[in-house]
Amino acid sequence: MTLNRRQFMQTTAAAVVLPKLGWASYPALVAQEAMQQIAPEGFSETRVWTYGGQVPGPEIRVPQGARVQRRLSNTLPQPTTVHWHGIRIDNAMDGVPGLTQDVVQPGSSFDYDFEVPDAGTYWYHAHNRSMEQIARGLYGPLIVEEAVAPDVDRDLTLMLDDWRLDSETAQIMDDFGNGHDLSHAGRLGNLVSVNGRFDPAYSVGGGERLRLRLINASNARIFDLGLDGLTGWIVALDGMPLEVPLEVSDRFPLAPAQRVDLIVDVRAAPSGIANLVSFERDGSYGLVRFDVSGKSKTARTGITPLVPNQMPEVLLEDVPLKQMAMQGGAMRWLESAKIGENVLSGQELAQLGRFWALNGNAERPAEPFLDVQKGTTYRIEFVNETAFPHAMHLHGHHFRLILEDGTLGPWRDTVLVERGQTRQIALVADNPGDWLLHCHMLGHAASGMMSWFRVT
Repeated sequence: MTLNRRQFMQTTAAAVVLPKLGWASYPALVAQEAMQQIAPEGFSETRVWTYGGQVPGPEIRVPQGARVQRRLSNTLPQPTTVHWHGIRIDNAMDGVPGLTQDVVQPGSSFDYDFEVPDAGTYWYHAHNRSMEQIARGLYGPLIVEEAVAPDVDRDLTLMLDDWRLDSETAQIMDDFGNGHDLSHAGRLGNLVSVNGRFDPAYSVGGGERLRLRLINASNARIFDLGLDGLTGWIVALDGMPLEVPLEVSDRFPLAPAQRVDLIVDVRAAPSGIANLVSFERDGSYGLVRFDVSGKSKTARTGITPLVPNQMPEVLLEDVPLKQMAMQGGAMRWLESAKIGENVLSGQELAQLGRFWALNGNAERPAEPFLDVQKGTTYRIEFVNETAFPHAMHLHGHHFRLILEDGTLGPWRDTVLVERGQTRQIALVADNPGDWLLHCHMLGHAASGMMSWFRVT
């Protein structure tokens, strides 16, 4: 379970090397160790891995269509890369070791240079040993602004994460890759942060209209969220605007790597409190607090959809279907699966730390899951044969959900497939390259749930 402040209290009894920049160098994105106050005040600072000395890393905020240039300089003890999550990006800039680039070794650098075609809420994060490096803090927000901004008083980016900290030292527990985490739900933390802080609060005025950009940067936690003292609408998912904003009348999930843009009106009275609420099995608590002050403004009425991005047309007639079976894990143990050309028993796979498979492969296979020509539309059917949920992410593309009645749902880049569930998506493969497809419960990806597709 997640510890609230009282429970967390009760459980307790670097030098930065900056690169030398020439006159034509890209802005620096330095991967480095730092100390940061993650746990409540009174506890030690936590040693974290950061971009630019902070968690989250610096917010990169650019207008739609802009060119983003960053020089990753790696001062960490491990090789790393950066993935620009949700961006329909040039394949060479996607940041996947062994597929789109080599790892950036300690003491080395790599220049990322790409354009951002779509407005929306995105993020960047490490993509080598992701299960560990993201859990240590290697992530940051990437915000692409619309040409016509919505009518709001404030635009707030909120990166949600959970940390597994030692309750005495407040240091990150170095138990990455243990068999229980890998074979079950994944690495779940005992302390939740928002923008790298425990129990954050913002001062707002009564009647203010806010845009909240929520990003789930956690390894495996599915947040179950709601609003208190706020009236809100979901206006975008995974960066893509909804055709019709969806009023928040109940709780809504946010799986690892997913984003949701909310526009909310502050309804709590002056001197009152509003909350973004997180629901857990043992109750609910305020994840982000909004302290209401000042005289209430006259509230706006109604909501206008965001300006849509230019996306390919999706037609479902005569579209081929390819199935992806998600297999293994605790309570549905693999009997066998392939690593390379070898078929191994479940026991042999477990000894190698492989507990999951996609279509019978317990690692990224040599042959692509799909090999299609640019512009081809495919249905992909995810069949979850396991006892756990999985957040399936496609690189370089967005796709449309296919709803139970066969109609097209919203655009997404990460789809949550609950245990025992089957979900279909429609993918227009319009971005050439070799693209990763994997579970964003990062322990699941590290232990077998990894595939790829090719667009030529």
